[in-house]
Amino acid sequence: MSQFILTYGLAFIFVNVLLDQMGLPIPAIPALIVAGALAADGKLSLLSLFIVAVVATLIIESAWYYAGKHYGNRIMKTLCRISLTPDTCVNQTQTFFERWGVNALIVANFIPGLSIIAPPLVGASRISWWRFLLFSSLGAILWVGSGIVVGLIFKLQVEHLLILMKDTGSIAITIAGALLATYIAYKWWERHRFFAMLRVARINVDELYRLMSDGTAPVIVDVRSHTARTLEPRQIPGALHVPLHAVDQHMEGLPRDRDIILYCTCPNEISAAEAAKLLMNSGFKRVRPLYGGLEAWIAAGYSIEEIRITLT
Repeated sequence: MSQFILTYGLAFIFVNVLLDQMGLPIPAIPALIVAGALAADGKLSLLSLFIVAVVATLIIESAWYYAGKHYGNRIMKTLCRISLTPDTCVNQTQTFFERWGVNALIVANFIPGLSIIAPPLVGASRISWWRFLLFSSLGAILWVGSGIVVGLIFKLQVEHLLILMKDTGSIAITIAGALLATYIAYKWWERHRFFAMLRVARINVDELYRLMSDGTAPVIVDVRSHTARTLEPRQIPGALHVPLHAVDQHMEGLPRDRDIILYCTCPNEISAAEAAKLLMNSGFKRVRPLYGGLEAWIAAGYSIEEIRITLT
């Protein structure tokens, strides 16, 4: 890595950070640590290194911000759909954002999943560009700076590690590649297992409409987060709002002798399926996620209710 950095200079760092911020499994922190160690020896300009890495970070984060601003929930659904951890992408990311708001940008790069979703989520939430830029810049400075500072402080240890890697040569590369492949395979297996869990009995929008029309009176539960409801401020008429993270707190208020239909706006009805699993594990029998979620209901032309909700 040090040879790559010495050969291609700051261009290598720039491209590495760009690819990392795009969501590819090419982490930039190791390169920043090595570059920091090289800068400590005067082989790289410390200031130029810092500026290049921060600028590369802000370029991609700004692109994600504008993608979220113009495409809203669609861009985040696409990102979560291709994620190796779609459940974390949908649930934990939005919960974290609701708790911290735009401040999440400061630590987003340190948290897997949040780093890619936070910028478009901020854009979709209509937070101003200048406010986004301020917090995104603070986050980029902190993230880039942490990698470089580690390289500066542990310069000797980094040099010894690089010498060891050079001596071991292809063995080190093989081990690193095997570890990366193992990580990706494990995440893929988790993803496969998660989607297997989604294969519970689902109800489509036409079936739900018939239930509502024939007097069966199913209990319809909107399990979207407050953030998701802000991005799509409509709901199925009469729906109860019980966010996924609060389902266990509201179980006592849900009837066990009626159909309970859960819906969301996330890829593959992930949140609705997780909520259904929680309820079924607690003894509820008549629980089904809505196939296609709220989008399918709207696309079918059935009536909806407007809701008013803002992020705090």
